[in-house]
Amino acid sequence: MVTPQRHLHLDALAMGLMVGLCALWGLNQVAIKLANAGISPVLQAGLRSAGAAVLLWGWSRWRRVPLFDRDGSLPAGLISGLMFASEFALIFWGLDYTPASRAVVFLYTAPFVVALGMHLLMPSERLNRWQVAGLLSAFAGVVLAFGENLSLPSGKQILGDSMLLAAAVLWGGTTVLMRVSRLSTIRASKTLFYQLAVSAVLLPLVSVALGEKGFTHPTALTWASLALQIVVVAFASYLIWFWLITRYPATKLSAFSFLTPLFGMLFGAGLLGERITPFLAAAMTLVAAGIWLVNRRRG
Repeated sequence: MVTPQRHLHLDALAMGLMVGLCALWGLNQVAIKLANAGISPVLQAGLRSAGAAVLLWGWSRWRRVPLFDRDGSLPAGLISGLMFASEFALIFWGLDYTPASRAVVFLYTAPFVVALGMHLLMPSERLNRWQVAGLLSAFAGVVLAFGENLSLPSGKQILGDSMLLAAAVLWGGTTVLMRVSRLSTIRASKTLFYQLAVSAVLLPLVSVALGEKGFTHPTALTWASLALQIVVVAFASYLIWFWLITRYPATKLSAFSFLTPLFGMLFGAGLLGERITPFLAAAMTLVAAGIWLVNRRRG
């Protein structure tokens, strides 16, 4: 068991890492789209978790970091793994019912779940009015960038929107669980291993239950996109994210996640030729202002 050093505020290291992580997660959205052409989405997520779990196990063996010692974290670890797997199943399933550009707005309500959970459960992370204003500003930026897709929903879209909202609650809830449970006292590698191992088992089963086609003529680009997701995203970036969560305020870290869909839009335009909303510059400004308000020091 370890006792991470706690920080009340984000330093330059944490902020730099978060911007880098959000850029990677935005690029990951493009990698998923490219891999979808050859591998069904939920199966793809399961393969990603399985590959990253193997990498994490090998890395932990090399560094002699125990993953299977008894430290009382098993119940919370299994719950976090179930939440992690359910989140991705709902995201990919929900995208069958609602457009991705619309889904982004609902999914990125997750930082509000984190903020509320930490406000209620961790006195040291209670929100002030400036932080609430910052979260609202950042969310407004996401809505501005993608809001043209928020027309009145059909019955099918309501179902998809509900799935994305449920996924956002699970995403935010997993972050809160990692801060308030025994998971906050163990190594980030073990916390990540719980989530990868459980989702590696469950997501392929969900793929079969959903009737996915599985592999549909994957190309070299398909496998390269999957490899990027395994090595860079699910292994490296998630390990850094879990390390940050155990050391810095969860609400302040989560505020940076509003950058992810905007980075995804930029990468989608540059690599896939997708259209950029004319409001992107204003959206970036609102998100940046929101992050600053959430992280500004009192007094």
